[in-house]
Amino acid sequence: MGDFHQTESIATLHRLKKDNVDILESELLVYSKDRPIALVLPSLYSELKGDALKNIISILKERKYINEIVVSLDRANRKEFEHAKKFFSILPQNTKIIWNDGRRIKSLFKLLEKNGLYIGERGKGRGAWISFGFILAKNTSEVVALHDCDILTYDRELLARLCYPVANSNLDYDFCKGYYQRASNKKIYGRVMRLYVSPILRALKKIVGHLPYLTYMDSFRYPLAGEFSMKIGLARINRIPTHWGLEIGVLSEVYRNVNPKRVCQVDLCENYEHKHQEISSDDPDRGLLKMCLDISKTLFRALASEGVVFSDGLFKSLLAAYMRIAQDTIKMYHDDAAINCLEFDRHAEGFAVETFCEGIKLASKRYFDEPMDAPLIPNWNRVTSAIPDFLDQLKNAVEKDNE
Repeated sequence: MGDFHQTESIATLHRLKKDNVDILESELLVYSKDRPIALVLPSLYSELKGDALKNIISILKERKYINEIVVSLDRANRKEFEHAKKFFSILPQNTKIIWNDGRRIKSLFKLLEKNGLYIGERGKGRGAWISFGFILAKNTSEVVALHDCDILTYDRELLARLCYPVANSNLDYDFCKGYYQRASNKKIYGRVMRLYVSPILRALKKIVGHLPYLTYMDSFRYPLAGEFSMKIGLARINRIPTHWGLEIGVLSEVYRNVNPKRVCQVDLCENYEHKHQEISSDDPDRGLLKMCLDISKTLFRALASEGVVFSDGLFKSLLAAYMRIAQDTIKMYHDDAAINCLEFDRHAEGFAVETFCEGIKLASKRYFDEPMDAPLIPNWNRVTSAIPDFLDQLKNAVEKDNE
């Protein structure tokens, strides 16, 4: 039986019953008639070769409440794009692939840059953003959901629970964030969330006070989850980070644009397994250290926009507070692992915390060197103001690539 704890800022929709997916899907069929649902799949071409995406496609084939599917495909040449079209062609939904490495999409990226619009580096953020633009251009869906393509434990329940809170007009949430347990029958995962994000948010509360933004962020059970759904209107007004601060950046944008009463988080599944990143403690451009850096810069910029004034003394106090809270957290998770008979490497956990401390130091230095060094892709209102027919151009480019 799941817990039923509610946070003080946003609604938490728990997984209290585990045999109701048929009911959820039958209701989604009804709700989707008034609120058609689009699904975005950010994918690397290499993921087409893995077992996770093959399983995802086999499940999506039977999900009749999904109106359209948009695949944002990265790192694919012409031959690989043609293979991707064949790979996804088995889906009965209206499915389009955005070929981000193709001539037409690249020319649109150049047009944006020519007009002074930052589109960021290649990655999930830019892929999600261009997908939202295409869905806006088509204007055939009211709800958009997004999840990763490397979920090894993907099932129909995850998708139904992700879509339900926004698609159900009786609940009527504007934004829904997924969460899940990150543990196998052997060990606890989710190091960045457990040992960095939660401790840094709580350290920030100690240093700068209980700001509504920090209370909101700390209310999410797993803010780094890559799964969310929202009303399509949010896709028009939200800006998006392009780096590994994507999930934190999206939540920050939702905070700016949505009343917290219209935001929820939902327990998606029994367990969740996907690929794991190396910590890369000696390389700030890779692995969990880069993730820590990107998240830190996103948090610092969001807090600056809330009026927080950062100083060298504040960062030193933050580092000390973080270290103390993170060390206490290691003890908590050690005990949690012990009572559940799970493996737990305290040395590895301590090493991760030390690496994240280095990440905070690097992020604070980069913040002082360039406070705006975490730019966001402009929202679609800004784009269409600068280039009024851009969405039409995007729609035509994707349609031609998919012919």
